[in-house]
Amino acid sequence: MNRIHLMTVYVAVAEEQGFAAASRRLQMSPPAVTRAVATLEEHLGVKLLNRTTRYVRVTEAGQRYLEDARRILADVDAADEAAAGINAEPRGHLAVTAPVLFGRMFVMPGIVDYLQQYPGTEVSAVFLDRVVNLLEEGLDVGIRIGELPDSSMRALNVGFVRLILCASPEYIKDNCLPATPDDLLSHSLIASRSSSDALHWRFQTDKGERPLRVHPRLTVTTNDAAIEATVEGFGISRLLSYQVVPQLAERKLQIIMPEYEPAPLPINIVHREGRLASSKVRAFVDLMVDRLRNDKALN
Repeated sequence: MNRIHLMTVYVAVAEEQGFAAASRRLQMSPPAVTRAVATLEEHLGVKLLNRTTRYVRVTEAGQRYLEDARRILADVDAADEAAAGINAEPRGHLAVTAPVLFGRMFVMPGIVDYLQQYPGTEVSAVFLDRVVNLLEEGLDVGIRIGELPDSSMRALNVGFVRLILCASPEYIKDNCLPATPDDLLSHSLIASRSSSDALHWRFQTDKGERPLRVHPRLTVTTNDAAIEATVEGFGISRLLSYQVVPQLAERKLQIIMPEYEPAPLPINIVHREGRLASSKVRAFVDLMVDRLRNDKALN
């Protein structure tokens, strides 16, 4: 019984949430995938997966084993690459996550560059406006905006972004601009629920932080929609500076009340590999660090 093989098959089934999808990923026959998982469960004496005709989900024991199996397989890959030499050509599958708009604007060009430089690699890009647990979701590298909680992961700072208020020139022309945070309550406000504090805006004043609960006339689910409504002159929105770089450059939007902006938020690249990061991770991180640190919109 090849334990590494069985772990690899189990991780694929758990991540793909299905035997057929795992068989395609591993280029194995569906019966072989089913036998491998059954052999592993029999060896462990526990049920790892709940199966129905519609889906496959990990059990509580299966989730713990999944996390351990991912770590063990990552260590095996790292050992193989270390034996092959630190300068080995990056190869294999890389999973990357970032916020949706940041991923599209800044990460995707780097991913394309990476794939063109290293033909033996494949990348899965997972762009979500929520904090993703790299270990639990089987991801290799993440780009995070904001202060990082204590973590065993390696983090590299690559820049900063500002939390800004902006409006279109047309809106500014037709309305008396706010002078203080409280003045915003009499304006047409736009909020995006992609932010965890969509209705609670924070400002920095001489007396410290000033929280403000807002009552937006327009609430949307994506930053793209909030930007579009702001450009159209509907009102004032609060966004991260990187999200409106093109609109500010083209003067479709203007920053207002910059004196009340809270402290800039750090941008970090994090990855879950320890002392021996694989060559595929090292190469991607090095490439993205260079790109992001040299981007004027982020520094």
